[in-house]
Amino acid sequence: MEIILTVVVVISVIIFGALLSMGNERQRRAIDGLREQVVLWAMQDLRMKREKLAREVRVDDPMVWLNNVVTKATGNSFVLEVDEFFDEPQALVCRSKDGGRVVITPLAPATLRQKAKGKRPRLVQVAVHNPLISMPHGTHHFEISVLNGGMLFDLELPLAWKALTGQQVENTDFLWLYIFPNSKHYKSSGS
Repeated sequence: MEIILTVVVVISVIIFGALLSMGNERQRRAIDGLREQVVLWAMQDLRMKREKLAREVRVDDPMVWLNNVVTKATGNSFVLEVDEFFDEPQALVCRSKDGGRVVITPLAPATLRQKAKGKRPRLVQVAVHNPLISMPHGTHHFEISVLNGGMLFDLELPLAWKALTGQQVENTDFLWLYIFPNSKHYKSSGS
């Protein structure tokens, strides 16, 4: 009788744990969806407020613009210089005055992981020296958008990217900044 009772209690605990786990996962997905909706709403609100300013958009000095955007987004002061640009995947490789390396790209970390898994041999062939493909473990990343890069970020981005790289940017709403671990900005920034 005790064995049956013990088995019933153990099974009940396992089922209860599984139900809690499923509920937590559903709640996490709902919170993630809500976060995305709030971000999209905030971006749309900013777009409506800046309609008047959008008529006069221009980027006089793309490097100054890039440094300002990166500084706003990270909270750290950056002075970047462009080292090189890669087409596939699009990546602007910069070095900071402290000697650290920074990669700026329109590709989110999840997209990079998908590209790396799906086309690994092709990406390795095309991007032999692209640091975006062989990023060191522990690289911090920041999302840059109109919320943290400036009110006219998505309108100025295509102009600055074209001036810096000579090409059109793949995504005009977001940029991703990857800070390599050897930078002094690495320790004080978050991912």
